[in-house]
Amino acid sequence: MYDEFIYFRKNNDSIHFELPDASVVYYPNFISDKKANQFYKLLINNTPWQQDDIKVFGKVYQQPRLTALYGEKGKSYTYSGITMQALPFTSVLKEIKSMVETVSKEAFTTVLLNLYRDGNDSNGWHSDNEKELGKNPMIASVSFGAERIFHLKHKENKGLKKSIMLQHGSLLIMKGATQEKWKHQIPKTKKTVNPRINLTFRTIK
Repeated sequence: MYDEFIYFRKNNDSIHFELPDASVVYYPNFISDKKANQFYKLLINNTPWQQDDIKVFGKVYQQPRLTALYGEKGKSYTYSGITMQALPFTSVLKEIKSMVETVSKEAFTTVLLNLYRDGNDSNGWHSDNEKELGKNPMIASVSFGAERIFHLKHKENKGLKKSIMLQHGSLLIMKGATQEKWKHQIPKTKKTVNPRINLTFRTIK
């Protein structure tokens, strides 16, 4: 079971979770519903979504979600054996990026878009700790569309877990040692859920 009673500090519209070896801040109302609806429609209809193959324990599977990568010229991103070349930032992504950077105080170079079409689409346990991100990277995640559960678990203390419901228009920031000490996932669900778009901003060194 995921511990829903880990203490947190709430400052204005942000929730600072008190997790050992981590810095996790959640902004549930980062973008208004009206603006988030506009972003969702533009992104789902105008993004060149792709579905790559991934290799897990020697077997090749279709990735259980659709993706797209945008970023500065010449930037690429490699994860799970997949190397993606970044498309130029669109005006919509630049607008969202500016909003995220105002809050995070970080200049991001790249954003990975994920489309979870239904409850069968997921993202397994992992850390965003690829070498091109450097040590203790900041990861800023913006969600549009259906709410999905986000799980965190400590790599060493197996009993230390946390779940967060990522809602439409929200922002989740992970920084410090979070990627070194914790893993996270978006699990499958048997519930009937509408599509969800996730934008994960990163700084590639």
